[in-house]
Amino acid sequence: MNTVSIILKKRDGRALSEEEIRYLVKGFTEGEIPDYQMSAFLMAVCFQGMNHDETVCLTREMKLSGDTADLSGIHGIKIDKHSTGGVGDKTTLICGPLAAACGVPVAKMSGRGLGFTGGTVDKLESVPGYQTAIEEEKFFDLVNSNGISVIGQTAHIAPADKKIYALRDVTGTVENLSLITSSIMSKKLASGSDGILLDVKCGRGAFMKTPEDAEELARMMVEIGNADGKRTMAVITDMNQPLGNAVGNALEVREAIQVLQGKGPEDITELSLTLAGLMVYMGEKADSPQSGYEKAKEALDSGAGLAKLRDLFQGQGGDPRAADDPELLALSEYSYDVPAPRDGYIESLDAEKIGIASQHTGAGREKKDDDVDHGAGILLHAKTGDSVRQGDPLCTVYSSDKESLVRIGEEALSAFAFSDVKPAARPLIYKIIGDGEEK
Repeated sequence: MNTVSIILKKRDGRALSEEEIRYLVKGFTEGEIPDYQMSAFLMAVCFQGMNHDETVCLTREMKLSGDTADLSGIHGIKIDKHSTGGVGDKTTLICGPLAAACGVPVAKMSGRGLGFTGGTVDKLESVPGYQTAIEEEKFFDLVNSNGISVIGQTAHIAPADKKIYALRDVTGTVENLSLITSSIMSKKLASGSDGILLDVKCGRGAFMKTPEDAEELARMMVEIGNADGKRTMAVITDMNQPLGNAVGNALEVREAIQVLQGKGPEDITELSLTLAGLMVYMGEKADSPQSGYEKAKEALDSGAGLAKLRDLFQGQGGDPRAADDPELLALSEYSYDVPAPRDGYIESLDAEKIGIASQHTGAGREKKDDDVDHGAGILLHAKTGDSVRQGDPLCTVYSSDKESLVRIGEEALSAFAFSDVKPAARPLIYKIIGDGEEK
C-alpha cells in the first residue's frame, strides 16, 4: 500500500477501503506523508466525493488519531453544542449558561476563530482575566460546582483534524460534505460528552449556502454521532445576515450579557432559547423540546442564566462584574459610524461581507497564529427589513487602526442592499433533525 496509489484510486472515483483510509490518516498525522500528497488527496475528494462508509471511516480514524476525553468525573448527562460557523454567533455564551441553570452540565472545549468566523475562546478572552487553558481537574471541579466551564480545545484531541484542516484552508478544499463532517464529528466524538447538539448554518455567511445542503450535512453528522453512541440532534438555522447586532469579540460578549439580562436582540435571543431548550431536553431535564424551551425561558427571565455566566467568568479568573456591567469589556480606541446612503428599507445584509469587514478591523485572523484585537469589530444598527433615512448610522466600526476605519466602513456598507419596499421576513430556524423530532 502506498500514498500515490490511494490518491489515484480516489482521483478515478473509486471507493477507498478502511485500511487505505487508516494508512492515510495515520501516516499524515505522524509526518510520514507530506503535505503535497495530502493536498492532492483532499482535492481528489472534493472532485470525486466520498460515500457513506468512507465518511464514517474517515471520521473514526481522525477521532482515534489522538486522545479521547473521559468526562466520567463530571456528574450528569453532558451535552455539547457546536456551530458550523457563522457571523455574530455568540450562542454558546447564552445557551450554555441557560442549560447549566436548568441542571445540564456544560463541559465545553471550544476553538479559536479563523477568517471571518469567530471563535468562542477568542470571545471569552476579551473578559479581563479569563483563562481558557486550565488543568483537567479544575475543569471537572468547575463543571461539578458551577455547572459550566468553557476551555480551549486541547492539542491532543483529533490531531489529524488540526493538520488536515490547516491544509484545507489554504488549498481550496474546505467545502466538501465528507471533509466537513469528519472534521467536526471527529472532534465532537473525541471530546467526551454524552450528547451533541449541532447548529448547522446555511446562507451567505455559511459553508452551506442552501437549507437543502445544510440538511444533507446535518443528517450525515447526526447519523454518525448516533452510530458512535452519542445522542445527536441538529438545528438548521439561517446565516444570510449576522446573528444579533454585534460582530467581534468583546462586542459579542457584551451582547450575550445583554441577552441574559433580557435586553438582547430578538433573533439571537430566540435561537439561544431554542438551542438551550434542546440541550435541556437531551440532558433529560425536560420531557420534550418545548418543555426544555420553557425551562430555558424561565432561567432567562429569573436571572439564573446570567448568574451562571457570572460563575463562568469568576471560575476561570475573569472579572465577574462584567456579567452585570458589560461596558467593563473594553472596545478599540477608534470608531466610525457608517451612514445610510439613501432612504428606504434594508433589503438584505450579507453576513459574509460583514464578517470579512470585521476581520479587517483586527477582530479576526487570516492565519492561525495571528493575534486578534479583542475590542475591534462591527456593531449593526439596522438589519434586513428595517427602515432607514439617509444619514442614519447603519453600523459602527471599531478598530485600533484609525487610518483603516473609513475603508472598512465602505466594505461594511457594501453588505447592505436597499429597497423601497419592505422585504419578506426569512425564517430563523428551518428544521430540527434527530431523536424522532423533525420540524
